[in-house]
Amino acid sequence: MEECLIKDFPKHIGEEVVIKGWVFNRRSSGKVSFLLVRDGSGICQVIAEREILGEEVYPEIKKVPIESSVIVRGTVKEEFRSPGGYELHAARIEIVQKSEEFPIGKKEHGPDFLLSQRHLWLRSSRQIAIMRVRDALVRHVRDYFHKNGFTLIDTPIITTTCGEDTSSLFSLEYFDLGKAFLSQTGQLYLEAAIFGLGKVFCLGPTFRAERSKTRRHLTEFWMLEAEMAFFDHDQNLALQEDFVSYIVQNTIAEREQELAFLERDLAPLKKVVPPFNRISYDEALEILKKHGSDIEWGTDLGGDDETIITGLYDKPIFIENYPRKVKAFYMKQHPEKPEYVRCADLLAPEGYGEIIGGSQREDSYDLLVKALKDNNLNPESYAWYLDLRKYGSVPHAGFGLGIERTLSWICGLKHVRETIPFPRMIYRAYP
Repeated sequence: MEECLIKDFPKHIGEEVVIKGWVFNRRSSGKVSFLLVRDGSGICQVIAEREILGEEVYPEIKKVPIESSVIVRGTVKEEFRSPGGYELHAARIEIVQKSEEFPIGKKEHGPDFLLSQRHLWLRSSRQIAIMRVRDALVRHVRDYFHKNGFTLIDTPIITTTCGEDTSSLFSLEYFDLGKAFLSQTGQLYLEAAIFGLGKVFCLGPTFRAERSKTRRHLTEFWMLEAEMAFFDHDQNLALQEDFVSYIVQNTIAEREQELAFLERDLAPLKKVVPPFNRISYDEALEILKKHGSDIEWGTDLGGDDETIITGLYDKPIFIENYPRKVKAFYMKQHPEKPEYVRCADLLAPEGYGEIIGGSQREDSYDLLVKALKDNNLNPESYAWYLDLRKYGSVPHAGFGLGIERTLSWICGLKHVRETIPFPRMIYRAYP
């Protein structure tokens, strides 16, 4: 007799196997009970008969609480009406632990309650489906860079420099050295690595202390970042097109069943192939003003602005060349229009907004020092970063993609809080 995963039932039709899992649901019909058992690989129906299990065991099985852990021995049979097309006819059922009354019932629960029960909510079919899509997405992200000659660089989570807005830093006391910060980005460290390795990437948690309550914001999220030596702005965008197309098409192909369960229409996602749409920041402002926006030049686009623009296109769209004053200090000054920088945000269609921020980096030592001062940052704190412009500086570019926002788009979710196992928001750090 072989221990078996539910997903492997097609290989064991007519055989006696053992599965280990949890009672997801149950119903009884007199002398027969039907248990839905989940083992992490799938769900199957277990047929439990009084005649086979016996008068001592069957009454316990008939009323076994939801989420009790069980070990079941039985015979695998095809049954197209059952979940997955197979069922297990039990010869023996052992209750490992009889669950207490499960706090999440079949009735509708509000998001605050479910977030407080997140450690249990993760067992739901919806959350299982989302986590499986996330698993596939992250795997394809890594695969893309390994297949395209990039080297993984694990960048520090505790830093003494910031790459973005200093007002959104989480600070901590670092022994006797004063304040340090939780990383907003691994980018600056990736830039150091390109001089030895050419093309590099990192994937890890990042932190933003923004007091944002929108459906697109988390205070802790996972970001893919890539940096490439001898790349200019246009090469950067071409790589992003190829990368996003690769991860979307591979993820939806692998997780079609989970996305169907989530009722995600795949037709819009199948259109995500190069080339993507491109407009300038100034063109974006013209579009927004035609749609009634009072946005002024020099203002960064907000979520509502992005929703308006993405509603006009059926593929991702790059918004290029923002004003210097609304973007980070490290972005390269536009060679023809010094009040702009060579950057682009990539917006996902269907109202999902920004999933990538990227730019060509400033490779001039003098212009970078000026940019730091213009942003009220002390060049001495960035001495190591400035060194990169003194010893073999080259044109280079990079970008960062938010895993949770991308997953939210792929799954068709309304809020990013469902895309990460334990979401951190300004009003929630439990569980």
